[in-house]
Amino acid sequence: MQKISSILQPDYKENHQQQKIVQLSVTRQGKGFPILCLHGHPGSGACMSVFTQHLCKRFQTLAPDLRGYGRSRAAGEFQITAHLLDLEALLDRYEIDRCLVLGWSLGGILALELALKLPTRVSGLILIATAAKPRSSHPPVSWLELLYTGVASLINRLAPGWQWNIETFGKRSLYRYLLQQHTPVAYRFLAFEGMSAYLKTSLAARRAVKAALRQGYNRLADLPKIECPSLVLAAAADRHITCESSLETARLLKNCQAHCYPNTAHLFPWEIPQRVLADIDRWIDAHPQVTAIAP
Repeated sequence: MQKISSILQPDYKENHQQQKIVQLSVTRQGKGFPILCLHGHPGSGACMSVFTQHLCKRFQTLAPDLRGYGRSRAAGEFQITAHLLDLEALLDRYEIDRCLVLGWSLGGILALELALKLPTRVSGLILIATAAKPRSSHPPVSWLELLYTGVASLINRLAPGWQWNIETFGKRSLYRYLLQQHTPVAYRFLAFEGMSAYLKTSLAARRAVKAALRQGYNRLADLPKIECPSLVLAAAADRHITCESSLETARLLKNCQAHCYPNTAHLFPWEIPQRVLADIDRWIDAHPQVTAIAP
């Protein structure tokens, strides 16, 4: 997942009325109140399995592949703003009038934008490793780190979670900026969900993010407009979107609870999945209105 420092403009519909909507590939599980789960970059709906496999026991989960990711192919070049048009069309397709939105990294930024654009349809927000004004502290990348990342990824794909590979290559690769707890569980997520998502991220999607990085994204002033309850989860050692920027977002949201987990980084749901899921469950149970089905 690359760092996201800028991404969207609020007048996306006005600027992109001619943009053709893509019918997104989506994995639906469970029954009940809908939870829309949005992945980051690079990513796919499958990367959200750490959330959906748990939440689908109580709710209906929808995990789409965003345009240009996974099985949702991009019909030519596009701008990041096109994701919002696709997601609104997805809600219409499944006749979802109201949903809880969970977003990780780029997905969290899209979740904020949906809450601002469609306030009556978003009942609550769960924001994972994201911010309304994202800031990064990622150091320059060396060729040796890139080499170690490639070797670690290939070996991990063949032998997921192999401790020797983690110690020899993983901890010396770019994974050290994505993880703090280099556990076999986290590396199995990297082997199956992470690597597949990386390989299935289109050049058009990569160019769209690269173009967005040259813009300035700052929605802090608009956060008080969001009325729905929010949960912000961040990692103390996140170098891609810093914990400080996530907590800044949390302070400006009207009805928000926040956690910053120590000794974790940007992929912390894969480092400490049980703790993250337990905190999400507690927050949902404490805010029954976010998953209440209208009579």
